Amino acid sequence: MKRALFLAVALAACPLGARAEAPPAPAAPAPTAPPPEAAAAPPEEPPFKLSLPTEADQALWRKPGLRLMLGVAYGQLRGWDGVPSGRLLGAIVRVGTRLDETWSVLASFQYASVSERGGLSGLRFAGTLDPTWHVTEHIDLAVGFGFGGIVEGRTGRSDPDPTQRGSLNNSYTFPESSPSLPNCSGVGVTGLLRASWMTALGPVSSTGLSAEVLGQWTGCVDAVGRVEPDTAEAITRRQYWPHVGGTLAWIIAWR
Repeated sequence: MKRALFLAVALAACPLGARAEAPPAPAAPAPTAPPPEAAAAPPEEPPFKLSLPTEADQALWRKPGLRLMLGVAYGQLRGWDGVPSGRLLGAIVRVGTRLDETWSVLASFQYASVSERGGLSGLRFAGTLDPTWHVTEHIDLAVGFGFGGIVEGRTGRSDPDPTQRGSLNNSYTFPESSPSLPNCSGVGVTGLLRASWMTALGPVSSTGLSAEVLGQWTGCVDAVGRVEPDTAEAITRRQYWPHVGGTLAWIIAWR
């Protein structure tokens, strides 16, 4: 009886002991900190790009400074009161300075061949000082005044008075420009009005067109090949030739 009671108590106590000695549940792992290399890594740099121009090319041309222009011109030189005329084809050189956004001062030099059957045949040259007004970014207006001349060789024109060449003892000036001398070599005054359209090709060069209206008064001199007996100066015949004309030119400029 006692043995049976002891076994019953032992069996009842075994589950409680097992539960008391069961191992505890594992604890949740603690969060790990990032490695120091990752925390100290610098931010990624943006890709390299070329910087854009800080100022437009056309704006640079409005700044003061030296200007040099070269061009090719074609036009006509028309004589008044029976004076010979001719076609012009030649070169233009302009050099000067841009004073501010509105004004420039240029010196213009022109050298052109003159040719027309029965008319002018030779070279026309001119030099003028041209104050220039920049109306807009592209349009310029100029007024010029200076010297202009004509140099002719043999033209085949008839002499207004052939007997003078052998009979003159003193230099002579014709009162009128017609009939004209057989050739003209002389210098006079000239003036011009010019309108130009220019556009920038880049920061240092530009190109455009210019149209010009001109007038010229030339003192022509024709040497007869003899000298005055009293002064030993060359005997010449003189005549004054008025001309008007116009040219169209293509220009390339540098700053």
